[in-house]
Amino acid sequence: MELGKKLFKFELPGTDGELYGNHNFADWSALLIIITCNHCPYANAYWGRIAKLTERYEEDNLAIVCVNPNDEERYPDDSLENMKKFMKQTKHKFFYLRDEDQKMAKKLHATRTPEAFLFNSKRELVYRGAIDDSWKNPNAVTRVYLEDAIEASLDGLEVDFPEIPPVGCSIKWKPGNEPS
Repeated sequence: MELGKKLFKFELPGTDGELYGNHNFADWSALLIIITCNHCPYANAYWGRIAKLTERYEEDNLAIVCVNPNDEERYPDDSLENMKKFMKQTKHKFFYLRDEDQKMAKKLHATRTPEAFLFNSKRELVYRGAIDDSWKNPNAVTRVYLEDAIEASLDGLEVDFPEIPPVGCSIKWKPGNEPS
């Protein structure tokens, strides 16, 4: 998905049993979609940081939506049931949705878990890519790419570095569903 493009319509099931789509997030100041999953070590390294972003930007009205598109046949840890167990155990406050048919990941042109997509108040894509510069060690982070983008977007400014290549596991596409 190219920077500046508007978010497409979607509807995905959440770990809380509800269906979520664009209308659920229409009143939020910005929308952050993070393509992620349960099994990837890179994705697992970021759960705590995503939770902190949720707390930090709650008053700023930033919606944080994590989306798992992985093939659950080959990666059973990524099933909706296991996503529900994960959210129950961790008590995270962000939304966690299942992209069973992988349409959202394809439309975003996502490649990795985790990979961030930030949409401004007009739901235009203003940032895509890495969360920060140290997946392995949160104490070694020197560049907070996503936080910088969030700050700029919430202030109505242009994002200085709108695209930073993500680091993580490849999305586990269903056989025959790989993007061309």
